[in-house]
Amino acid sequence: MRRHPGRRAAVVVLDGVGAGDAPDAADFGDAGANTLANTARAVGGLDLPNLQRLGLGNILDLEGVPPAPAPAASWGLMTERSAAKATLAGHWEIMGLVLEEPLPTYPQGFPGWIIDRFERETGRKVIGNRPASGTQIIEELGPEQERTGAWIVYTSADSVFQVAAHTGVIPLEELYKACEKAHRMLIGEGRILVERVIARPYHGSPGAYERENENRRDYGIEPFGETYLDRIKASGQEVVAVGKIRDIFDGRGITRHLPGKPDDAAKVDAVLEALGGLERGLVFANLVDFDAKYGHRRDPEGMAQNLERFDRRLPELLGALGPEDLLIITADHGNDPTFRGTDHTRERVPLLSVGGGEARSLGVRGTFADAGATAAAWLGARKDGLPGESWV
Repeated sequence: MRRHPGRRAAVVVLDGVGAGDAPDAADFGDAGANTLANTARAVGGLDLPNLQRLGLGNILDLEGVPPAPAPAASWGLMTERSAAKATLAGHWEIMGLVLEEPLPTYPQGFPGWIIDRFERETGRKVIGNRPASGTQIIEELGPEQERTGAWIVYTSADSVFQVAAHTGVIPLEELYKACEKAHRMLIGEGRILVERVIARPYHGSPGAYERENENRRDYGIEPFGETYLDRIKASGQEVVAVGKIRDIFDGRGITRHLPGKPDDAAKVDAVLEALGGLERGLVFANLVDFDAKYGHRRDPEGMAQNLERFDRRLPELLGALGPEDLLIITADHGNDPTFRGTDHTRERVPLLSVGGGEARSLGVRGTFADAGATAAAWLGARKDGLPGESWV
């Protein structure tokens, strides 16, 4: 058996898997949203025996997942303090950086001067320029892009500038260079006009377009202050980012990146790979398919199936832990696949914590930062000045 000379922590974020009941949900137009409970109801119950044993059914009333008499994990909920329901805001808060003011969003599309400058600097026209589901706007405008060579630009409820390009029409490297120009224009000139610029390549033919998720690139803003990632790295320990974590933090506080492409199964493999070689430090992982493939596409059956796939892999994750290891499973926001629209939903997030003492109720935490504070405390990194309270 492999010996672990130091403590390790793993934080696994099930992107978009909210648990409802955010106290300010109505302010975001999301009263009644509950990703887990509504998904379970829509499919006639979830089959999650491993998450059930940890205590998922102790967190909320979940069809098919009864409370465990003696949960194997500590359980609870976390409430977001940040003024957003976005991926970046949720992850930043998990690691101790709270956005007190929301980042700009563009429910009517981007102002003309932004589009004009993007067209001028890239040499191509823009079509779209409105909030949309990525898959839907590609199906709608893909034929026009193939005819004209124009960029498909769109946004969402998040503060994002997304650029879709058919790789048979616009080469991948040209798409990346265009997004770098957009990043410089919207983020890199002393102002923050969006949270992220996202390159969205796709291929195929009308009615059968497919996004190339493995070639997606995010160009984000650098965290405006220290995070628990910085503190753990400064203590001389490794911080391994899995999935889009590196992009969300613009590489800050990270020592190694494992992309885990192309899907959540590969990301679980990457977490296991990281744990297999990590002596001391943190593994921070994002499983994006819950959000990108099922939440935004309003697909409760797909959401349920992905939860069940993750549940089947959970024994491998638990088996990779040593006696001095901590595993935290949580989320960054909601994305209720039964709710109106196609955007994120303002929700509390579930919390399961394996290791660090006797399993117990963790109650309703006042900030996502409690997760980062706990991981940092477990690893002996300093906390001073950052929000969050450790439960270990």
